[in-house]
Amino acid sequence: MDTSVKLKPIGIIHTPYRELEGIPIQSRFGEKSRGHIELFPEYRDGLKDVEGFSHLILIYHFNREKGVRLVGRPFLEDQSHGVFAMRSPKRPNPIGFSIVKLEKVDDTGITFSEVDMLDGTPLLDIKPYVSYFDSRRDVINGWIEKHFQDGKKPEQTNLES
Repeated sequence: MDTSVKLKPIGIIHTPYRELEGIPIQSRFGEKSRGHIELFPEYRDGLKDVEGFSHLILIYHFNREKGVRLVGRPFLEDQSHGVFAMRSPKRPNPIGFSIVKLEKVDDTGITFSEVDMLDGTPLLDIKPYVSYFDSRRDVINGWIEKHFQDGKKPEQTNLES
């Protein structure tokens, strides 16, 4: 039985970040930066009515990652964690997602803020963020919880290793 899956990009994400240095650890912390989705022409009709949403979920391919690391150290920690307990790009399937703020829809695609991906990232899909579906109460945040106890943005202590 063939268990392979083929995904085809629907566009390219353009951002101000060419390298990992200086990139926000999550999109929520990149509120001042802007990006643009260059949606391939054959998919642009799919943007109908997207401007009615304030936020979008972008699903993309970590195309610059090489290799898999099942245990590693995330940005905020000196401790190691399993890949499925963190959002590392060094995954068995290097797929990422970000919730971004929609700024504008135009003839070529979407301008957005809250950027946390590298320039040239292949976009796999766009989904609307819907608070009725996507927001949860009584969430437990695992090992990450301690980094947000004071309500402030944590400092990036190290790059994942």
